[in-house]
Amino acid sequence: MIETANQSAIPGESALVRAEGLTKIYAGPNQEVTVFRDLDLEVARGEMIAITGASGAGKSTLLHLLGGLDRPTSGSVKVGEFDIAKKAELDLARFRNRHVGFVFQFHHLLPEFSATENVMMPLLVGGIAKREASARARDLLSRIGLADRARHRPGELSGGEQQRVALARALIFSPMLLLADEPTGNLDERTGETIHALIRRIQLEEKLTAVIVTHNGRLAAQCDRVLRMENGRLKHV
Repeated sequence: MIETANQSAIPGESALVRAEGLTKIYAGPNQEVTVFRDLDLEVARGEMIAITGASGAGKSTLLHLLGGLDRPTSGSVKVGEFDIAKKAELDLARFRNRHVGFVFQFHHLLPEFSATENVMMPLLVGGIAKREASARARDLLSRIGLADRARHRPGELSGGEQQRVALARALIFSPMLLLADEPTGNLDERTGETIHALIRRIQLEEKLTAVIVTHNGRLAAQCDRVLRMENGRLKHV
């Protein structure tokens, strides 16, 4: 494979994520806004990549397209053999719930539910019995060091603890792909480093494929590859 400035892949590796000819254009009030055009990206199975770049460069848009939260104007996105751009909304929702884990800058936890209840939500949506879902959620919370906080609601947790709960929720279905959009952006430096180290540890243990959007160059450097989004193109750093 010949790599261009608008294409990123590890030659010879088995790719889990393949985006080809990816174009995203938004219709503005006066004119169209092209976020990127004909973007190609491959992410190998078990690889963790970081995507950096200035605010508004299109990093979050790319992440949303990879996870099926949005659809491209043109081009294709495949996770394994699942073609995101061609699937109906119901099939896409099921795929996201079971196979893609999302972590955002703001945790988006449900304030009226405990940590355990928040983590088990994807399992309940996926049809898993409540008792089994609760046991799996508590086991995962214990694994990330929150066994003693399992019954606490988000408002009773620190920012770092809330983000760990959000990470556990993203991982509860053992997804094939983890997508994180500025997962440490709302935390102080020390707590952010702790969260990133936790993500990296679990990613290595589970051989997860992960794409992390971050402004933090030091954290990005700990990933297997770093790509920079600039002028609608992906470039190696």
